[in-house]
Amino acid sequence: MDHETSTGHVTRKTVLRAALAAGMAAPAVLMGVPALARTLTAGETAPALTPECDDGDDPTPPQTEGPYFKPNSPLRSSLLEAGTTGVRLTVSGYVFGLACRPISGVLLDFWQADVNGAYDNTGFRFRGHQFTDAAGAFKLTTIVPGLYPGRTRHLHVKVQAPGRPVLTTQLYFPGEPRNNTDTIFDPRLLMTVRDAGGAREAAFDFVLNVPQDPGPTPTPTPTGVPGGTWAAGTGYRAGDSVTYGGPGYVCLQAHTAQAGWEPPNVPALWRTA
Repeated sequence: MDHETSTGHVTRKTVLRAALAAGMAAPAVLMGVPALARTLTAGETAPALTPECDDGDDPTPPQTEGPYFKPNSPLRSSLLEAGTTGVRLTVSGYVFGLACRPISGVLLDFWQADVNGAYDNTGFRFRGHQFTDAAGAFKLTTIVPGLYPGRTRHLHVKVQAPGRPVLTTQLYFPGEPRNNTDTIFDPRLLMTVRDAGGAREAAFDFVLNVPQDPGPTPTPTPTGVPGGTWAAGTGYRAGDSVTYGGPGYVCLQAHTAQAGWEPPNVPALWRTA
C-alpha cells in the first residue's frame, strides 16, 4: 500500500515514510520532496518524480469488529507480559490523512488471539491502546496470533484521529493458507512482514478519511494576523508567538494553521515559550 505503484513509480507515502524514518520533521518533508533518495547502480536512471499527494491510496477499508472487542484496554505499546509464549512480532507504521500527511495523536486500540487462538475475555491479555507520536508513527510489540476455526491469522484494531469517527478493521499476514478460505479476509489489509532472527517484523500504514489541506509551506499566505491567540486559518512563520488555553508557544516551522493543529497537539510545529 505504500511501496511502488504498478508503473514502478515510488509513491509519495514511500518518500514520506523514508524521510520520517530518517528523523526529519513531518511537516518539513512535505515541502516539494521530489523522489525517494537512493544510490543508483551502473545503467540505472533516476526514479521518476513522485505523483501528486493523492497517490492512488483510498482510505483503509473497514472490517467487522467481531465478538471479542473490550473497551478500556490499558495504555501500552507492548502486549508482552511475563511468561508470554509465541513468535515475537513488531508492527510499525504511520497514520495518514487524505492528503498523505501524517496525523499525530491518533488512537490505535489493538486486540488479538493468543498463541493458541484464544481471546482473553475476562482480562486484558493481548489488548492495549496507544497514540501516534508527533510524526504520526506507531509501534506495537506483541506475538504472532494463533489460529482458530473459521479464520485466518489476523490482528484487530480501532483507529481514531482526534475528533473523527472510529475506523474498525483487521490486519493480515501474507502467505497464510487460510487467506484463501477466510470469507472476511481482504488483501488490501495485508501487512508487509519479514523474518528477523526468530522474530517477525511487520509494517502497515493506515489512511484515514480525514480531510487535509496541502499542508505547511515555506511561505504561507496569512489569512489572519500572527500573534495573540492561536487561530485556525492564520499563516504562521518560524518564531511567531501565540497563546492557546493560557500558555504561550513559539512556532517552529512555517505553516497555515488548521483545526487539529492547536499548539499542544503538534510538537513538530510549536514549542512551549
